[in-house]
Amino acid sequence: MKKRPNVLTIAGFDPSSGAGLTADIKTMEALKCYGFAVCTANTIQNDTDFEACIWNDIELIKNQIAILFKKFSIDFVKIGIVQNWKVLNEIIDFLLKNNSKIKIILDPVLRSSSSYDFHSESEKLDHEDSKDDKKYFEEVLQKIYLITPNYEEIEKLYNDKNIKETINHISGYTNLLLKGGHRKEMVGKDELYTKKGNCFTLNPKRNRITEKHGSGCVLSSAVAAYLALGFPLLKACFRGKRYTENVLRSNKTLLGYHKF
Repeated sequence: MKKRPNVLTIAGFDPSSGAGLTADIKTMEALKCYGFAVCTANTIQNDTDFEACIWNDIELIKNQIAILFKKFSIDFVKIGIVQNWKVLNEIIDFLLKNNSKIKIILDPVLRSSSSYDFHSESEKLDHEDSKDDKKYFEEVLQKIYLITPNYEEIEKLYNDKNIKETINHISGYTNLLLKGGHRKEMVGKDELYTKKGNCFTLNPKRNRITEKHGSGCVLSSAVAAYLALGFPLLKACFRGKRYTENVLRSNKTLLGYHKF
């Protein structure tokens, strides 16, 4: 039997399993990877209501990462919700310390599908005292392989830039997969902007698709899984999109099924 590649998710715990690390693990398992999980936060939520987010201590997160790397080889990691950019930067540095060649896929979840803001006002990049936040975020961009914001998220990353300017700025540092589920026009059209200056359009197949809680988590973890399986970036994004669409059309509720 062929050995499966290891993929790590560093994300929050969602009791409904539609989003967060349990959704990531289901995705990785379905795509024939072995998924490890480190929890950044415990949440009180279901697929429609979000009541609270309790952040885990950074030392706990690092200790969970360390014991995995002590025994296992991990070359790909997907990161979801993290308390702030400073903590994220520290986690990334710790990952690189354990594996300098690790590829990091960042899904910058700023707000839940039920409108809960994960980052406080003082932690957003458009705050008047955000110089340190900007510095940490710029450092993060230089260390990751791919960032996967949706349209609502990319609009919040730089208050002094429009979307086109933000895309050009970010893709100067790293690869950018702009998810199209929140577009006002041409909903579902994703765009991949590479660090090399290329742009690729990934059009949707929208037949029988219904909205799902945590679809962004599924997409980013699917891309991470396909990268771990050896697919180049564009094919990994394309296949990840198709996998996510299969979850979106799996039933008519907000919680999708992962087919094995």
